[in-house]
Amino acid sequence: MSNYSIKDLEQLSGIKAHTLRIWEQRYDILKPERTDTNIRTYDDRELKLVLNIALLKEHGYKISEIAKMDAETMAKEVILISDKKLSYPDQIHALTLAMLDLDEERFEKLISTNILQFGFENLMVHIIYPFLSRIGTLWITGSIGPAQEHFISNLIRQKLIVAIDGQLPSLRIGSKKYVLFLPEGELHELGLLFANYIIKARQNKVVYLGQSLPFSELEFAYQVHKPDYLFTAITSVPAQEEVQKYVYKLSTTFPHCQILITGFQVVGQDIDCPDNVEILNNIKQLMEIASE
Repeated sequence: MSNYSIKDLEQLSGIKAHTLRIWEQRYDILKPERTDTNIRTYDDRELKLVLNIALLKEHGYKISEIAKMDAETMAKEVILISDKKLSYPDQIHALTLAMLDLDEERFEKLISTNILQFGFENLMVHIIYPFLSRIGTLWITGSIGPAQEHFISNLIRQKLIVAIDGQLPSLRIGSKKYVLFLPEGELHELGLLFANYIIKARQNKVVYLGQSLPFSELEFAYQVHKPDYLFTAITSVPAQEEVQKYVYKLSTTFPHCQILITGFQVVGQDIDCPDNVEILNNIKQLMEIASE
């Protein structure tokens, strides 16, 4: 069982910590444990409760009504709502609940429904990516356990591979060549797989080198393929204090190539970018570049 801070609950549910404290006092909905230093901590049950409350409130339920519901009644109401066509934030809440319960059947139903409603690319951009960003922060801070993170990541990975395999192998006039890789030791592959999908969907050539690539092998692949772009994502490796050095190394080793970098370790980190390096703050920037 995981323990969550009130800030974790705020980040996952979108409900402000101040509001959660008021509900706790006024309606006795939440019953956190307290540390020796009087800091509130919450368990999986309370996280799921807050996510359910957030979903119900967004669909017009008053908190005073929700507070009177028992767990079974609340669960039934949430399932009724989530079986309908929902907004993007609603789907992110529902996906989070599926992750916490390790509920593969629920995940499959959510994904299938959303692909039909929004299409695969919109599903990834508006639901999966914000969800992964939210979960990624909690994973790095230790608030989400490995079983939950691995469970949901592997299911999403399967969907991405199927979608990539389903693309027609065609190139447009003026297409570019991209080499996609992760630095040695970096294993968070979902962003790289979706980049593969995005670039191929815009009829460009992709050379996919995958996870944990030694730098010498990147140099070898570059000499063979002479790509227009290198794309990588830095989530956890290299470490923060080594990222700037790695960016400079990429720039000087491949001076005639445009280098695109994204990920937790570079976005919003005041990285100095040489002329041939660009940090992508969101997936839409990659879409624009791949469409040029």
